[in-house]
Amino acid sequence: MDEVAAVRRFHRAVVRRVGALEEGYLGRDRPLGQARLLWEIGPEGAEVRELRARLGLDSGYLSRMLRALEAAGLVAVEAEEADARVRRARLTAAGRAERAELDRRSDALAASILEPLNPRQRDRLVAATAEVERLLVASTVRVAVTPPTRPEAQECLRAYAAELAERFDGGFDPTVGPAAGAAEFTPPEGEFLVAMLDGGPVGCVGVRFHPDVAEVKRMWVAPAARGLGLARRLLAEIEERARVHGLRATRLDTNATLVEAIALYRSAGYRAVPPFNDNPYAQHWFAKDLDPAG
Repeated sequence: MDEVAAVRRFHRAVVRRVGALEEGYLGRDRPLGQARLLWEIGPEGAEVRELRARLGLDSGYLSRMLRALEAAGLVAVEAEEADARVRRARLTAAGRAERAELDRRSDALAASILEPLNPRQRDRLVAATAEVERLLVASTVRVAVTPPTRPEAQECLRAYAAELAERFDGGFDPTVGPAAGAAEFTPPEGEFLVAMLDGGPVGCVGVRFHPDVAEVKRMWVAPAARGLGLARRLLAEIEERARVHGLRATRLDTNATLVEAIALYRSAGYRAVPPFNDNPYAQHWFAKDLDPAG
């Protein structure tokens, strides 16, 4: 495919230009992977399991890199006092100095990439790298059907309720209005989807299956993940789940305060319909007929 070939060419160009294949990245005596690990541990330290999730590494490979950095006197890995099962990596004084030097050299490398370009080219490159970063992050988000009682699902639902309580005049109580609890989002009554990024939940949406239509509920995206197209992706995922269950339409209600959500629904092909429930927080009702072929 031309798209795949283009991404591969880009990947090869970046790897070559930043020196990722050199044994000593940025002229130091360690490879890129170890240098990146020093940066991820950071001045505050980090739990080993968080590092594993954030970097997408298997435990064996991460352990080997940590041992190499420990042997070099740059990192110390210790058990937490409160829970010996939890290990935390922290930078030693030498590790902090090495991280600062890597930052300095990384800045110099970035400057060397920009320096030969004219101002217009620099602006184009900076804008393009920002867009590529957003898209690469978006491509790492994983969406999966998740029991609504799972901790990651509950975290999303709490954040959803907290945000609506802040945005709605008079607050928000998730127990008021049409039922949308765990039972409604558990098969066969419905499903709940959670989006995960770097080991943590960044979005969710629920769907309730009625005899003739799927009802979308509890859509939320973490502020840090907004701008990645995740809300649109969650909506599309729910529509596909409705098709899988043989339903030909989706519907939802929303509050006038949620102008971003309303704009999303309209751009995704939802049309305004008469009220279909007595939700006290609902001020707009929308529906969409689904193409069976998607």
